[in-house]
Amino acid sequence: MQQLINRADGVRLRDVLPEGRYFGADDLQVHSCSSDPQRCRPGDVFVAIVSADGDGHDDVPAAVQRGAVAVVGERLVPSRVPCCVVPDSREAYGYLCQRLAGQPDQSLHLVGVTGSHGKTTTAVLLASVLQAAQQSVGMTCSLGYCDGQETEPADDTTPPSHTLARWLARMVTAGCSHAVVEVSSEALATRRLAGVSLDAAVLTNVRREHLQLHGNVANYRRAKQRLFAHLKPGGFAVANADDAASLEIVQSLHAPLITVGIRHAAQVQAQVIERLPSEQTFLMTAGQECIPVRTRTIGDPFVYACLSAAAVGLVMGWDLATVVRGLEAVDRVPGRLERLECGQDFSVYVDQAQTPGALALSLHAVRQVTAGRVICVYGAMHGQPHEERAGLGRVAERATDVGIITSNNPGPELPLQIAHDVLDGFTNPAKAHIIPDRAKAIEWALSEAQPGDSVVITGKGDQTYQLIGQRQLDFDDREVACAWLYGRRRPLVDRPSTVTLPMRLGPEWN
Repeated sequence: MQQLINRADGVRLRDVLPEGRYFGADDLQVHSCSSDPQRCRPGDVFVAIVSADGDGHDDVPAAVQRGAVAVVGERLVPSRVPCCVVPDSREAYGYLCQRLAGQPDQSLHLVGVTGSHGKTTTAVLLASVLQAAQQSVGMTCSLGYCDGQETEPADDTTPPSHTLARWLARMVTAGCSHAVVEVSSEALATRRLAGVSLDAAVLTNVRREHLQLHGNVANYRRAKQRLFAHLKPGGFAVANADDAASLEIVQSLHAPLITVGIRHAAQVQAQVIERLPSEQTFLMTAGQECIPVRTRTIGDPFVYACLSAAAVGLVMGWDLATVVRGLEAVDRVPGRLERLECGQDFSVYVDQAQTPGALALSLHAVRQVTAGRVICVYGAMHGQPHEERAGLGRVAERATDVGIITSNNPGPELPLQIAHDVLDGFTNPAKAHIIPDRAKAIEWALSEAQPGDSVVITGKGDQTYQLIGQRQLDFDDREVACAWLYGRRRPLVDRPSTVTLPMRLGPEWN
C-alpha cells in the first residue's frame, strides 16, 4: 500500500473517527496516513489493517520507527505514540483517506457499479452516456483509471482506499462533474469504499461467483448489498428485474429503485428485434417513450448493460435521445465479446470470460448469431478453484462444437494439470482438444474455422500479458489472432493498429 498525499491543513482525527477510543492523546491533527509500515514517513498516522497478507498490528513498531506519530488499529498496541482503537481499521482507513483528500465525493455526481458480470461494460456505457450529455467524466474500472484528462492502467478493478481517494481528488481538480466507479465484491468486503457516498448504485446481476473469496453465497450477497449503504440522501439504485438474486438484495432498500429488464416488466425495458454477428438492434422503452438502439456488441448481457446505463442517465435528467446517442457511441468494450474484423469469412470474438457463468453467457450470445459451428479457445487460471475449472469444461462441452483447452496465466502451475482439472467437467473427455501453447491454440482454432463459423477466444480479454512460471510475457489474444488472420492475406506490416485501441474515455482516447 502506498502513502496518501499530504494535506497541509490536516484534519482532526476525532472528527473523522468519532467512535474511536483514544489513548495517549484526546485528539490528533492528522496531515497524512499510511497502512504500509515500509512507506511510513515522519508525521504519518499508521493504520494497522488485518488482511490476508498479515496483521498490521505486528508492524506498529516498524511504522513508529520510521516516523509514525500515531496509530489507528483494532486493538491497543504498546507504543510510545498515541493510539486510536476502532471497530474496523479498514473502514477507518477509508474514511481517513477520503477526508485527507478533501472529501472529493461531495464535489462529484458519483455512480458505483457492482455485480457478478457486466460491471466494466456498464461503467463504460454510462461514461459514454454522460459524455454525450456534455459532462466531464472520470472513471475507475478494470480497463483503467481516468480523471477526464489523463489515463493510467488499472492495478485493481476497484483501487485501494488511498488510490481511490487520490483519483477522485484528481477528477475534481481536472473539472469532472461526474464519476463512475466499478466496485468489485472484494472491494466491498474489504471496505475500500469507506468514506465514499454515491448518487447512484447499480447492481447488474448476482451469480454464484468468487465463493473462494467470500466463503459462501450468503457472504457474497451481503458484500454486494453493502454498495447501497453508500448512497447519499436522495440517491437511487438500479437493479435487474430479470435477476431474482438482485431483486432479493434490493427488496429492503430504503431508496428509490429503478428496474431494468428484457423478460420481465421493468421501468426501463428492451425488446431485441434483430441480432447479427456484427451488431444488434433493440427497442428501449422508458415510460411512454420508445426508441431503437443499435450496438456493435451483441448479446443480452450487453443489452442489460445498456439498460442500466440508460436508467442512470434518465434519472439524472437527460433525454432518451441523448442517452441512446451515448450508448451507440461505444463501438466496443475491449475484451468484452470484442469482434475482430480482419476480412475473414467467419466471426472472431475475444472475451474475458473466466468463470463458468461468464463463459456460458458469452457462448450463448455467439450461438444465437452463428449459422455454422462455435469454436472456443478457453482455459483456467492459476489459483482458480477446481470446481470452477471443471465448470469451464462442463460449459464448453455443452455449448461448443469444437473446444480447445489452453493456458490462461498458469503461473507456477503445470498447464497440463490445469487442463486435467478442466477435463474433470467433461462427460466425454475425448471430445476435448488440448493445446497448452496459447498462441498455437488460437491459430489452430482459426485454421479450423469455415465460412459461417464463429471462433471465441476467452479468458484474457483485454489483458496484454501472460503469466508463465515467474515470468510475465507480452501476449495479447487480439494481436495473435489478427496477425494470423492478416497473415493469410497480406504481410503483417499492413495490420492496422485499431485492434488494440483502449476504451473510449478521456480526450486522448477519442
